[in-house]
Amino acid sequence: MADAYIVGAVRTATGRRKGRLSRIHPVDMGAIVVDELVDRTGVPTGGVDDVIFGVVSQIGSQAGNLGCMVALSSKLDAEVPGTTVDRQCGSSLQAIQFGAQAVMSGTQDVIISGGVEAMSTVEIGSNIRDGLEHGRGTPKGERLEMQYPGVQFSQFDGAELLAEKYGITREELDEFGLMSHQRAAAATEKGYFKTEIVPLNIKLEDGSADIHDADEGIRTDASLEGMQSLNTLREGGVITAGTASQISDGAAAVMIANEDAIARYNLPVRARIKALAVVGSDPVIMLEGPIPATRKVLEKAGLTIDDIDLYEVNEAFGSVPLAWVKALGADINKLNVNGGAQALGHPLGGTGAKLMTTLVHELERRQARYGLVAICEGGGTANAMIIERMDSTAH
Repeated sequence: MADAYIVGAVRTATGRRKGRLSRIHPVDMGAIVVDELVDRTGVPTGGVDDVIFGVVSQIGSQAGNLGCMVALSSKLDAEVPGTTVDRQCGSSLQAIQFGAQAVMSGTQDVIISGGVEAMSTVEIGSNIRDGLEHGRGTPKGERLEMQYPGVQFSQFDGAELLAEKYGITREELDEFGLMSHQRAAAATEKGYFKTEIVPLNIKLEDGSADIHDADEGIRTDASLEGMQSLNTLREGGVITAGTASQISDGAAAVMIANEDAIARYNLPVRARIKALAVVGSDPVIMLEGPIPATRKVLEKAGLTIDDIDLYEVNEAFGSVPLAWVKALGADINKLNVNGGAQALGHPLGGTGAKLMTTLVHELERRQARYGLVAICEGGGTANAMIIERMDSTAH
């Protein structure tokens, strides 16, 4: 089986809900990061075998096979196809996994995998609400109702159940949420994100032009007192708006290639995909999946958690990475070292590729070896992936 290598990884800076990116079409955002990968790697515009893009709310501007629309909107040749993946919050990490599997199998040589979500335009759950409003039914059919009678699957409930199961307190959550903002602010100030972010030309509400090149949701003035003053999202709970991920707009993509394509096109070699995994878990608690997914991917890689230099575990809610740390005995100082979704945002379909992009660049900055990404997903599934940084001067 061939190895799969990451030869490029880029993202947009995220935009807040109804913020600086809210006027950009999601397909255009996706095409911008695809074009940047082509420019940075020098791959021919006809040299990509497929574009695989994740997106969650497939309605309106995100409907009609967004992956294909992204490919057609980019500088890639019209002969390059595109397709769309929905594995909820892990959609673009699954896109990377599918791309890696295609390259590893030898059936394709170069894949662009990524994702996008324009949550300002296409609100979370809008596709489900549209179905209800037009009499098209709900995602829960009779057979699922028989297996989980009366259960309304909810990530908010799952976040609370996870905190309860792992003994995570409101105080721990508030401190972790604050740390996310502090780490993201420090990384931004030190310029750590500059190499991974594609600056976007935008129009502001007053019609003037500007460049968007910094994540919009970071609160540089965040304080523990401010976090503690927020009401919980439900009575008797521990999760607040400050310890949940931010609704965001954004896109990210990586280019994956095998050794033949790397030699043929003289591509830079950034990282090798060492192992990948996807699992199902209890759909009621829902957000616990990154724990078994991590155990599975570590076993496949022949590594322990102590062998991993950096982890990116999505902060859908603060209880997710905190439970992950407790369950695996992981080092919190290696976790989301430049902040997470509580500060940087969570553009659903694009988050997995966004986390992977940050991980690739931070491994390079630190000259570290192994990095791990894990992400929880609606329905209880979870993806995890381990990459190994490769020495390359071509990037």
